[in-house]
Amino acid sequence: MTRVVLLGASPGPDTSPTGLRLAALPGNPTVAERLRSQLTSMDPRLATIESGDVAAALRALADVAEAATENLFIIPENSVVHDELIYQITKAKRGALALVAKEPRPEVTEEAQEDVVPIDEAEPEIGLGRLEGLPVRSRVGKSRVVSVGTARHAVTRPNAILLGPLHVSARNAPVLAQTCRELAAMADTFGEDDDLVQLIVFGLVRNGVSVGIRGRRDLFYRRVTTQEEVNEAGAEMAGMDEDRARLNNAVKGADGFFTTYFVSTYSRFIARWAARRGLTPNQVTLISIALGVAAAACFATGDRPWMVLGGVLIYFAFVFDCVDGQVARYARKFGVLGAWLDATFDRFKEYVVFAGLAIGWVVSGNSDDIWILALAAIGLQSVRHLLDFSFGVANRRKPPSPLPTLALDAPDDRALRQALTRRKVERSQGLRGVLKMWTKAGKFRAVHWARKMIVFPIGERFAAIAITAALFDARITFITLVIWGSVAAAYTLTGRLMRSLV
Repeated sequence: MTRVVLLGASPGPDTSPTGLRLAALPGNPTVAERLRSQLTSMDPRLATIESGDVAAALRALADVAEAATENLFIIPENSVVHDELIYQITKAKRGALALVAKEPRPEVTEEAQEDVVPIDEAEPEIGLGRLEGLPVRSRVGKSRVVSVGTARHAVTRPNAILLGPLHVSARNAPVLAQTCRELAAMADTFGEDDDLVQLIVFGLVRNGVSVGIRGRRDLFYRRVTTQEEVNEAGAEMAGMDEDRARLNNAVKGADGFFTTYFVSTYSRFIARWAARRGLTPNQVTLISIALGVAAAACFATGDRPWMVLGGVLIYFAFVFDCVDGQVARYARKFGVLGAWLDATFDRFKEYVVFAGLAIGWVVSGNSDDIWILALAAIGLQSVRHLLDFSFGVANRRKPPSPLPTLALDAPDDRALRQALTRRKVERSQGLRGVLKMWTKAGKFRAVHWARKMIVFPIGERFAAIAITAALFDARITFITLVIWGSVAAAYTLTGRLMRSLV
């Protein structure tokens, strides 16, 4: 469950969208009616905060945050937004996440480029530019908000606006409450054009909360204040394919090379077809299991035509293994049973195929020494999964690295940026420096995919089984699994030991 907070009009002129209607959408709803209908399923007791009085609004938000036991989703009530964008923001795992829009970069000639002052030497400024009606007073990096300014607080080279939606995890709710009370006490120092969401993020960043960022990408969000803006927003949103964005989001963004290029290019369409016909993720999982068992049975014959068929079947067993998760994400049908089935039977399919390969080798008249290789492959893979699980549990217990803080009444962000620079230098030394360098190397496409493949993920394992079994024999399959698996185990263990020491 998520606690939803609707913010009324921002400081300044009343921009309440109560009577503005989205004529381009079915039912001709008002902006407020549509937004409330989108959010009621998340929180039937929406908290509404009138924000004409900044201090009162901040104190009211502090009260909500103090009482919250769940994540908070804060959004202005004059928002026109896709359902899928709300879903993606609220399902993010960041401690805090803000929707942002970056200011377009101006075209700079070579002569003008020479006159540009490096950001480390730039003077903080009060952002006077505007984008989509909001003051450009935020500095964002690649993954988070670096600094935020106000009409009285300067920020170094602002480059973005905070569009409105803000998601704050339950663990950061106490910090949000404290921040809002501190901001309320100094409300008279803010300007009339300071947006309430901007002020909240301003306080969170200065109090050391890492606020992640995301853009709209292929989805729609806009704040509206006039009927003309509502008409434009409705027409633009209606012209965007929200279902396609939802389908694309159903595919994991961090999959391996084989999965990305040989499965996910089309499996998403199977997932949509299955979801629209009422198939559940668990039913798709059962199809994957059945294909895996059938592949093992084919391998157990030891005959070349059946080995080839077994390779085809194990490939499609993996395809449907991907489809079940995509159906879950597309149809938003998640459950403990489904997660357990998926994780457990991935191993079952793999190991039953190992058994089928070994049996096929023996019935073909070869030595039963193949079982040594089969047990080695099973043992190695079991140890790798044990290490993955234990590291994941230990890593979740590790507290996040604290960010520098800055007093809310500091007139600019100079001290904060200096502290961030020192932190960056400190984190670039020793083991941290090595890990950071290896991370940066991932910007090269070849290195990125090499790192994905070297860990021998499930897609690569199933591909290796399918290809080697169909073209060669079980012995080659097991040797490939043991050698590649050993390299993957050594690489992964080294990396995790290094990360555990920093």
